[in-house]
Amino acid sequence: MSTFGDLLKYLKIYRRYLGRRMYLIFALTVATAVASGFGITLLLPLLRASQTGGTTEDMGTAERYLQAMLETMGIAGSMVGILAFIAVVFIAKGGLQFAKGAYKGYLQAQLLRELKIQLFDAYSGMDYRHYIRENTGHFINVINGQVGRFFGSFNSFVQFLTQIVTTASYFAFAFAITWQFASMALGIGLVLLFLFKYLNTYVRGLSRRQSEEMSELNKLLVQALQSLKYIVSTNQTAHLRSGVVDSVKRLTGYIFRQNVAKAFTGALKEPVSVLLIVGLIALQVSVFNDPVAPIFVALLLFHRGMQGLMAVQGQWQRTMNKIGSLEMVVDEFDTVLAHQEDREGQVLRAFSDSIEFENVHFAYNRDDGDVLHDVNIAVPANETIALVGESGAGKSTLVDMMTLMLTPRTGKIRIDGVPHDEIDLASWRDQIGYVSQETVVFDDTVANNISLWQGDIEEDPALRESVLHAAERAHAHHFIEDLPNGYQTQVGDRGVRLSGGQQQRLFVARELFKQPNVLLLDEATSDLDTASEQHIQNSVDALQGEVTVVIIAHRLSTVKNADRVYVLDDGRVIESGSYHELRHREEGAFREMVEMQSL
Repeated sequence: MSTFGDLLKYLKIYRRYLGRRMYLIFALTVATAVASGFGITLLLPLLRASQTGGTTEDMGTAERYLQAMLETMGIAGSMVGILAFIAVVFIAKGGLQFAKGAYKGYLQAQLLRELKIQLFDAYSGMDYRHYIRENTGHFINVINGQVGRFFGSFNSFVQFLTQIVTTASYFAFAFAITWQFASMALGIGLVLLFLFKYLNTYVRGLSRRQSEEMSELNKLLVQALQSLKYIVSTNQTAHLRSGVVDSVKRLTGYIFRQNVAKAFTGALKEPVSVLLIVGLIALQVSVFNDPVAPIFVALLLFHRGMQGLMAVQGQWQRTMNKIGSLEMVVDEFDTVLAHQEDREGQVLRAFSDSIEFENVHFAYNRDDGDVLHDVNIAVPANETIALVGESGAGKSTLVDMMTLMLTPRTGKIRIDGVPHDEIDLASWRDQIGYVSQETVVFDDTVANNISLWQGDIEEDPALRESVLHAAERAHAHHFIEDLPNGYQTQVGDRGVRLSGGQQQRLFVARELFKQPNVLLLDEATSDLDTASEQHIQNSVDALQGEVTVVIIAHRLSTVKNADRVYVLDDGRVIESGSYHELRHREEGAFREMVEMQSL
């Protein structure tokens, strides 16, 4: 794509997030550039005023208009008057520059706010299958690292356009004073910019590779830090370190090459400008015999213009340094928005009938084949249902489908008779409590982990009572009271300051606090000691007849009181019935599982 095409493309991207208000900054840029160029041009009548006996016969057309304007103002022959006017022009330029800088800062803040909020909302609404195809490091890199660089690219882009306008202003005033001089200078400058085109392409490629490598490095760092305890305690650091070191080397290599390109551009800037100026002035004086005063002012304008022309290249190069981030963020938006859940539909009232699976088949990836095959089960309201089977049988997938995080490849899921693709997802998920095998604990206080930031339990007695009641039902109140600050104790990242059993009980307390209509327990007691497991089991048993409970369990002792047990094997339901029916079924898979656990 051409530079002009790139310019329009990126302009449209920025406008997508900032709207038409971004054009005000370009209007302020034009006004600032015109003020600067006009202020320098006023040096010409100032030089004329310093000469005695000067006439207007040797003035160019532009200079005559300028002289006429000063005569109208009554300061044409006054050095003091012209100096005062120049001062006023540059003060006005300073005011415009401040307004431009402040407004650019406002737009940058708006851009950063819009990007982070919109990207967070897009991630929150994405399809679960898209989420599991990516990695956490990638998402963190985009929303933090790449959005920050996108934000930086806007600054470089604005500076680039500012430099173009300013440079054009200097050359325009230089043209008005002596067009031959300015024409030669501009022609040489454009040839230089054309030669830099290839350097810009190289830098943009480096920027894209840098953005991709940052995602890879973030993935490795997140994995290493999340597994730090295991890695250090088993001395596995070296294996992960090699991957991190290789990624860091590639990343710093890209940055080094970008900086070399930047240094090359900066080193050429002044020598090229000075050599061209010296050559062109010699040509003007010796060949065209132009008067010195216009050449002097044009020289100053041209020097500023050439510096600006080289700065245009530098600013475009800086924009290219970050353009990989812009492209990654835009692509991420397109990808994530193309994988959004369809959350609109019929709003469900309180769950009252059943969840029904009708001939359900499901595959995470169609090429890998189905992981659930022709599943037909029913979960009646206010009953306790157990799902049992070997690891990989499809139990957790089945529970994820009950939350509608996953939907069937073929077949239907009906909730209170409403098909899964016609349900308002928020109205359904508001009714669900879900305790997964992997504990979810936030880096905050115990109280906020239970209530999920619904208020301050020290200021809201009703909230405090609800939090304590949920903790008691989850057999967590006793250990919480023993913590240094009780319910105000900070539990650390992913609850690292708590034991595994304490984390799980805190997780259970949160779901009981929610008072769900449907409670899903995916190996909820797997990390608990026998006593804690029994207390939570008693809490679950107490919910029978009041709440719909779905239990996934390997320890079959925890499902003795279930109203119905479904046995899964390789994604198929192979048996169903009550615990006691299945326990005594001859040559049944469930009976064999019970006997293996010596129950």
